[in-house]
Amino acid sequence: MQKSETVILGAGITGLSAGYASGAPVYEARKDAGGICSSYYMRRGAKERLTHTPEDHEAYRFEIGGGHWIFGGDSSIQELIQRLAACNSHGRRSGIFFHERKLLVPYPLQNHVSHLSDMERASVAEEMLKKESDKREVGTMSEWLEESFGKTLCETFFHPFHDLYTAGLYTKIAPQDSYKTPRNSSQKANVGYNTSFLYPERGLDALVRELADACDVRYGKRVESIDTKKHEVIFSDSSNSSIRYDNIISTLPLHETLRIAQVNVDERPDPHTSVLVINIGAVSGEFCPKEHWVYIPHSRAGFHRVGFYSNVDASFLPLSSRGDRVGIYVEKAYVGGACPDAEEIEKISCSVVEELTQWGWIKETEVVDATWIDVAYTWSYPDSHWREKAIAALEAKNIYPVGRYARWKFQGIADSIKDGLSAGERWCVRR
Repeated sequence: MQKSETVILGAGITGLSAGYASGAPVYEARKDAGGICSSYYMRRGAKERLTHTPEDHEAYRFEIGGGHWIFGGDSSIQELIQRLAACNSHGRRSGIFFHERKLLVPYPLQNHVSHLSDMERASVAEEMLKKESDKREVGTMSEWLEESFGKTLCETFFHPFHDLYTAGLYTKIAPQDSYKTPRNSSQKANVGYNTSFLYPERGLDALVRELADACDVRYGKRVESIDTKKHEVIFSDSSNSSIRYDNIISTLPLHETLRIAQVNVDERPDPHTSVLVINIGAVSGEFCPKEHWVYIPHSRAGFHRVGFYSNVDASFLPLSSRGDRVGIYVEKAYVGGACPDAEEIEKISCSVVEELTQWGWIKETEVVDATWIDVAYTWSYPDSHWREKAIAALEAKNIYPVGRYARWKFQGIADSIKDGLSAGERWCVRR
């Protein structure tokens, strides 16, 4: 039995940052670090994922969880990121695509209603005037959207998009992360929380490797259970090993930490959505957008967002094909844990490729590769206190949830690094 005063569970961005600051061991179930922010490489026509770019650079670079761009964070965090992995800065280019109209509107829609029909613009103007004098209480996200943007914009975009984005939960969950959907403004320039972002010159995996190399990461250590009475973490590896702890920094999803620690909370758990990420390398189509990502309110295959890796950085593409190829990620949401089987994933992937081809966004595909992200977005029910109770119950047993999924909140990479550093500094074991 090994002993460690502080242990860290999970070698994603938050866990690595905690290990970087503290020197405490980081236990990771997989054989590599980075979690959903991991990059990987695939040659044209291949099925095998490579962990590093091949020497000839003739491969697509993808990310496990789709495009992860580094937005926000204070200057000290941005400086640290730049020291670890030099980054380029980008101004956001995003849009909304109405395929029935063959219309691509700049995001956010409420700032670009001039792209809509005369009738829609008139209705939007009337509803905006009315809602200023007719405020009402809201309880769910769908109600908040209609109160904020009016019936016309909701029917045109907000309701169908959020139905896909939340896998239908938007009529049941509380409004949250309102900064992601800014209210109407006369400002035409970029607005919102991610108007600019960083991306490492050598790929996100460069940042992950720098953090991991500075940490004591123990790979292949999937946590089976936590015995809070004996202060032991038990792993499900072949040796059935265990370690003692005084404090645990857990970056695992909050409901998973409760389960493995056998901690019960007397309240209905808040929900989450899973996402099927389909990465595609293809010949660029005639109408392929120039945006970094595009929101989709209607699609036959049920996806809600299409991102374009290669519109951010050409290094996502094979070296010899950086003029006529495109690297894409597509997201389709599910109610948490409702994972489709391999046959269904193959069927969905084919449907996505067919639809993007019909839109003229891609031609021949060279790589199509899917990943299931079990916990992609976290939500809360109206008037729920589950999150606060769960965190308090774990902390009472010296288990400290840290980061986006452990604390059941939305945030980006920069804030996750900040959370990890703060937690690591609190329980620093370096001498």
